Parts: sequence; C-alpha cells; structure tokens
Amino acid sequence: MKLRFLITAGPTREFLDPIRFISNRSSGKMGYALARAACRYGKVTLVSGPVALKPPTGVTIVPVTTAQEMADAVLARFADADVVIMTAAVCDFRPRRVATRKIKKAGFSGVLELVPTGDILATLGKRKRHQLLVGFAAETDALEANAQKKLRRKKLDLIVANDARAMDAETNQVTLLYRDGRVERLPEMPKSQVATAIIRRVTALRT
Repeated sequence: MKLRFLITAGPTREFLDPIRFISNRSSGKMGYALARAACRYGKVTLVSGPVALKPPTGVTIVPVTTAQEMADAVLARFADADVVIMTAAVCDFRPRRVATRKIKKAGFSGVLELVPTGDILATLGKRKRHQLLVGFAAETDALEANAQKKLRRKKLDLIVANDARAMDAETNQVTLLYRDGRVERLPEMPKSQVATAIIRRVTALRT
C-alpha cells in the first residue's frame, strides 16, 4: 500500500523587526533524509523551514518561515496524511511585538518580551484519527525521560529522541520510544541511514 507522508523539517524564524529574528541550530538534514527515504513507500509532502539544502527529488516542498506558517501548512494537510513525522525544530517562543522598522541600538530598552508559539504536535495529537503520528525530541539532558513524557503528553505513536548536539551534525544516534512501551536504541549512523531505519519501522507500524 502506498502511504501518504507529511514530514516537517528545519527551523522556524520568529522576527523582532524586518531584519532580525530568533531561531535555532536545526539544519533540516534529518527531515530531508526522512523525506528521501519515505519516497520509496509513497507520496511525500515536506513542510520545510528555511534551510540550505537541495530539495529531495519527487517530494512536494511547502516552504514556510514562522511557527504559525508551519502550523497552518501542516494543519491544512493533516487530514489527508497517513503518516506524519514532525522533525522540525519549531521555535517555542516568539517576540510579543514585531517592530515595523529596524530596532536601533540606542532605542532598545534591553528587554525582549517573548510569548509561547502554538504547540503543533500537541494539536495534531488531539486531532488524529487514522494517522500515525511521530515526534522528535532533541534534549540536552534526561533524554529518554523527557522524550517519554512528550510521547504521552502529545499522544504520539512513536517518538525519536536524540541529543541536541545532532541538530547540525552529519550523523545521529537516536532512541525510539513506542506507545506500547518498547524502547529501541540505534547506534550512531549517518542521518541517511537513521532515516531509512525510522521509515522502515514506521511503515511496519502502518501494516
């Protein structure tokens, strides 16, 4: 059976003014590798934040910049997807106000007021029906414990946990935590191989 994949990748950017933004270290490499691997099993739509990567052949790319744009793009396509893999490193916060002009150093108060962005993954967990929902957890400590909490809280079928240092690296070492309690620790591999391993396990869950 050909599956319909919806995958997110890369960072988001949350603007302070027309020039400056806050973001994170995500390169998008893991998400793009997953999109390439998923092409062997079906149709792939990749919602991508701003990255410096070549689009995978045969994949429908939906470019976005902010967390809200990513949320809108994902939610608009969620109902038609069979497998949703949320690899993107979405900013958790955004500036409360976006200046219409460049903020001058002399006029800056020294205080940047932030507010939370919407939780896309949690929203999908509440809305899912037939979809297999996969999340990622990039952690700096208590890797498996934090990932397990996220798995339950956001009603995921599978979560892929990795050290945050892998965000802009060529390799990754991941731990897979399943909804049924299974835990599978994979060795460090190039991200292309990690992606293949994840997609094989995801497709097995759908059959």
